[in-house]
Amino acid sequence: MSIIVTGAAGFIGFHLSKRLLSLGYQVIGIDNLNEYYDVALKKERLSLLETTGNFTFYKIDLANQDEVLSVYKNHSIDIVIHLAAQAGVRYSLTHPHSYVHSNLQGFLNILEACRQFPVEHMIYASSSSVYGANAKTPFSEKDPVDHPVSLYAASKKANELMAHTYSHLYDIPTTGLRFFTVYGPWGRPDMAYYSFTRDIIEGNPIKVFNHGDMSRDFTFIDDIVEGIVKLLHQPPKQQDGWNREKPDPSSSYAPFKLYNIGNNNPVKLLDFIQILEEKIGKKAKMVFLPMQPGDVKITYADITDLQKDVGFSPSTALEKGLESFVNWYKDYHQKK
Repeated sequence: MSIIVTGAAGFIGFHLSKRLLSLGYQVIGIDNLNEYYDVALKKERLSLLETTGNFTFYKIDLANQDEVLSVYKNHSIDIVIHLAAQAGVRYSLTHPHSYVHSNLQGFLNILEACRQFPVEHMIYASSSSVYGANAKTPFSEKDPVDHPVSLYAASKKANELMAHTYSHLYDIPTTGLRFFTVYGPWGRPDMAYYSFTRDIIEGNPIKVFNHGDMSRDFTFIDDIVEGIVKLLHQPPKQQDGWNREKPDPSSSYAPFKLYNIGNNNPVKLLDFIQILEEKIGKKAKMVFLPMQPGDVKITYADITDLQKDVGFSPSTALEKGLESFVNWYKDYHQKK
């Protein structure tokens, strides 16, 4: 089978593509290799994927509809996993147009391509950021998410709405995955765990927002990939019994589904830093700051639906996951 993975040079896209190739799938990778973070890291991920003959790569901006359609025309596509996006909550405060370009226009072009060239299943990346101002935890897909606190979050909520529209109009089976703080080797340098590691090793102070009073549902990359693989051949189906008078936001009469995919175990930021210090073998110099605009105090995933439907069960303890990341970081950056 042939699977498109957009954002294949990105963190999750790289690990997922590697896993799919090991399972014998043909993977068509798409990425624009933008400069949001180190392009060299993206190219090194790609070079590892290109060692197999089952991987084909296209350097494409998804906002270019003709280029997107050309990929679908050149390949018989069974499944699309759309991970490409302009990431970052804080970056959205200063570069809002990037999110419209990539996360709205790019997403629309993928949906249109799936309409013109029907696929078995389209899986796409949403985000825990859609929960925005919600205070009830753990976050459930059945809760309303109508109060985003960043444009990034708003763009991801828009993706879910756009996907439902295409599921309704054209019977495209779509599954949205709300990722919760994914970490691990070959990760994103803009993420806190990566920058904390760099600064602790180099003796630079780390910025601890909201004076450390924050918690995150840290989820190891291997667990994320396992969850996506379990969903590949489980496209959502139409539900005749869906209650229109008491609508469940996570499902629909159309072939549409939303899942949280996280560790279901929020960790306090200061506890996280302590574990990271132990794995690095060096104490952090901390600068305590107020909460940043667009940020939230806690993320905490209710993963009941994903557990029930496909047996998703994250198994990587934070201590093990951070040790794996720190070992990779030291090797990759030749730090001792």
